[in-house]
Amino acid sequence: MKFVVKTQYLENYGAHTGEGRFHSGQAYWKFKGGNDYIVSDVERAADAMAFVMAKYSSNNIYFKEFPTEVKSLEDWETELGDLHAEYREFLKEQAVECSPLAA
Repeated sequence: MKFVVKTQYLENYGAHTGEGRFHSGQAYWKFKGGNDYIVSDVERAADAMAFVMAKYSSNNIYFKEFPTEVKSLEDWETELGDLHAEYREFLKEQAVECSPLAA
């Protein structure tokens, strides 16, 4: 079965000009984009999300990427059907295909 795991980016603008830490009052996190990961070779949504977290997440003072949502490939493709054709194709091209068996 295939699942799509969506991620969210956060960027700490405070780390560009200072230490970027909360205790110093210099943290300034902003939501950015994210990625769609098409995960194959798993049977459960939770396994797909855990795999993406383990392989692709980031957590440092400058940048974070973490999973936010998981759905079946079929549901993701249905959702894309509501979008403009060019944007739909862009999202499909940008999606990262991955598998824990190839990791």
